[in-house]
Amino acid sequence: MPRFLEEKLKSEYGQSSRIPYMVMNKLGAMHGNKETAKGRAMERKHALDSKAAGRIRSKAAKMMKGKA
Repeated sequence: MPRFLEEKLKSEYGQSSRIPYMVMNKLGAMHGNKETAKGRAMERKHALDSKAAGRIRSKAAKMMKGKA
């Protein structure tokens, strides 16, 4: 299941709530208690986006150090 989405929804609705799973089922990230291909793709895309954002931040920090 998309971990990032589960953590975000649990922080919003509470740890013992079943709403996060209902939302992920409705989005198509899960089917019952099984992760779908769409859910795996969401997790992969999130990981790539996070990695790219980290690279962009580090490049920006290097550029700022060079100009200061």
